[in-house]
Amino acid sequence: MGFEADAAVVRLHDIAIEQARQLLGLFDLELVLVPDGEAIPGSYWGECEAGLIGTRVHVRTDTPVHSLLHEACHLIVLPLEKRGAVHTDASDSVLEEDATCYLQLLLADRITGFGFARACADMDTWGYSFRLGSARAWFEQDADDARAFLHTRGLLDLPDPAEASAD
Repeated sequence: MGFEADAAVVRLHDIAIEQARQLLGLFDLELVLVPDGEAIPGSYWGECEAGLIGTRVHVRTDTPVHSLLHEACHLIVLPLEKRGAVHTDASDSVLEEDATCYLQLLLADRITGFGFARACADMDTWGYSFRLGSARAWFEQDADDARAFLHTRGLLDLPDPAEASAD
């Protein structure tokens, strides 16, 4: 994936960061905000891309929301017992990567000011590549394996953050 630091995508400073923090909390993940200008620990791609260390997702305010969701979803699709050992690279298969992309698109609607359509557009802008040429086409026409993987992990019926915060 070739990213462009100046690409016009939705970034954390464009959304309510607390909402993203609560979303990750539903999956027992912690959002760690790194000061602007500092290197992001556990970032596979460097620059402004989110990073992973254990159950923590490290970001800056210039981190793209799709990157935050993507890295968080890598942890979400892993069995709980494997999460603590993750540092920088969480995926060990194409199927896990596909499930991660699918789940990030599902979760995009949980962030006000982002959403599914924008997530697809941002993934395309950032350089994610799919056989059908776009994130939306892949999601709608070519993601059966990803859906099946998520189903086996019990991740297709996701908790509603509004209901979780009402408890």
